[in-house]
Amino acid sequence: MTTGVTEFTPQLSRNFADTEDSPVRALLDLVSRPGVISFAGGIPDATYFDVDAIRDAYRASLERPDRSLQYSSSEGELELREILAARLTDEGVPTSSDDLLVTTGSQQGLTLMGQVMIDPGDVILVEDPTYLAALQTFGLSGARFVAVECDDEGMLPDHLESAIAEHVPKLVYLIPSYQNPSGRTMTISRRRAVADVLRATGTMLIEDDPYSSLRYSGEALDPICAFEGMAEQTVLLQTLSKSVAPGIRLGWARVPSAIRDALIVAKQAIDLHSSTVDQYAAAHFLAHPENHRSDEEKLRVYGQRCHALARELPRALPEGSRVTTPLGGMFLWAELPEAYDTDALLPYAMREGVGFVPGSSFHVDTSIRNTMRLSFVTNAEDDIVEGVNRLQRAVAAYEAERNLK
Repeated sequence: MTTGVTEFTPQLSRNFADTEDSPVRALLDLVSRPGVISFAGGIPDATYFDVDAIRDAYRASLERPDRSLQYSSSEGELELREILAARLTDEGVPTSSDDLLVTTGSQQGLTLMGQVMIDPGDVILVEDPTYLAALQTFGLSGARFVAVECDDEGMLPDHLESAIAEHVPKLVYLIPSYQNPSGRTMTISRRRAVADVLRATGTMLIEDDPYSSLRYSGEALDPICAFEGMAEQTVLLQTLSKSVAPGIRLGWARVPSAIRDALIVAKQAIDLHSSTVDQYAAAHFLAHPENHRSDEEKLRVYGQRCHALARELPRALPEGSRVTTPLGGMFLWAELPEAYDTDALLPYAMREGVGFVPGSSFHVDTSIRNTMRLSFVTNAEDDIVEGVNRLQRAVAAYEAERNLK
């Protein structure tokens, strides 16, 4: 008979054995601390959730309990897919319901693509910087990332062409509109040039498009997959998270026919299907725009907050810093002189009661430590001014202790 107690240690898979705390989890922790003016979160302002229209949509969904409370197909309810297909077609991307897969947020679209397309060691070409959760998700599938040089308009086509020739990537991952984290937007001419390179080389694109509904200035731009020949080599990911509410957890992927069945099988294995009640509510919401609260005020206020942070932020940063001024989306990006380390700066900021996200997690080369991402959408202009005041004090304290001045 055994009398001692042996300590039990679960054996994690190799993918997770060395996993540290998620940077996304740490980011959300920053948002929730009382008294902190947070520029960290990538969350919409709940003031502008269209609660009445959302309530009506769920009421309509629950009036059909035989459908909305039942199991669904893995590709998603046909009614919702038909509405989404018509919207995409109207926006210049000819789409049928069979082209679409409903996902549990667009983040799941990234997960599905990682499972279906990526073998360990496969190369994915990305912008620098890029969305940290995409790096995390594809990294769990064993992807190897190569950052392609960018300018203020996004990925440089000649560098993309050279990187494809050198690395023979499985995928290219882009956020063309109001990119997370940089805030930059590809011009229409840059999109066309990137499409030309991808089409000529036969390289698949994941086009992540969560922010295009948050446009404050400039013209609406066609997605890359709208260019001739690109639809069959592009996975377009979209979501309700920024345009309606993230808690609904619904997104969709417009997928090439060649990989559709594989993605459906992967979806079945992960969660069988996305929430049916949410899908019918989303279908009702999207089918009845006449019931919606106008987005005009939200976009006006978000735009004012964007300009306020872009105006105020430079005075808090050292000479030689660069700050983006986005046309939409949720984020500003700041690049400080190379001697500065924003991971080391963050504790000084938190002591002053202001939060941001250090940029290292958004870079393929995490040794790049002189960048930072700041979100403006949830802070009123007075709070933005006060938050920048606090950041200015934090930078001064950081410089004094590290003899940077």
